Amino acid sequence: MTDAAPLDPQTVLRAYAMGVFPMADARDAESIYWVEPKRRGILPLDAFHCGRSLRRTIAADRFRVTADAAFPQILALCAESAADRPDTWINGTIEQVFLQLHALGFAHSVECWDGDRLAGGLYGLALGGAFFGESMVSRATDASKVALAWLVARLRVGGFRLLDCQFQTDHLASLGAVEIDRADYSVLLSAALAAGAGEGDGAGAVPEFRALDRLAPDPAGTVSGPVSGKRIVQLLGQTS
Repeated sequence: MTDAAPLDPQTVLRAYAMGVFPMADARDAESIYWVEPKRRGILPLDAFHCGRSLRRTIAADRFRVTADAAFPQILALCAESAADRPDTWINGTIEQVFLQLHALGFAHSVECWDGDRLAGGLYGLALGGAFFGESMVSRATDASKVALAWLVARLRVGGFRLLDCQFQTDHLASLGAVEIDRADYSVLLSAALAAGAGEGDGAGAVPEFRALDRLAPDPAGTVSGPVSGKRIVQLLGQTS
């Protein structure tokens, strides 16, 4: 189904809660269509594969990593054409509704900085205990991988249940993503949304995207300041 009218944030939230998301055929497309894949890509939060090289990059703080510090810029960067991606599915309609969803506190970004330059990152939508990854981008080696690693750690600390990748790719598979049937995805999505409402197992522990920002940089809590890459590696090492 296609739609040329502006997207309403509440319509988009209801769609995601049902397992449906919008896409466009191209950056300059005037309309969008709604997608519900028969096979869904997800990244189990306890199965993220952080290889030795990526661990070293994260632990060395090769990039300065932030969250929600440059959402419009990450969204625009994801929508840009590049040599390996001449066109994208993020048209003006999708871009505008996600800016609105960010203002409402539902859409979030993770940014990787090389000095003052935005080197890459990702953005997505948080709804209950589910995070729907929308797009990743790199303008420097490993920037999107680092952003995804930080996202996984953030979601784990925040009590999320589901990281939806929408479609499986070789790149995501190398990081631990798997592909499941639509019916199995619906079960996981329902459980994640219920957790977000404080229902089911762990009732009362409502998932929170910002929980990582309150975490001490080291396990003993003896150091103040922002969370370090070494702390992220420790968090990921608990399961990967």
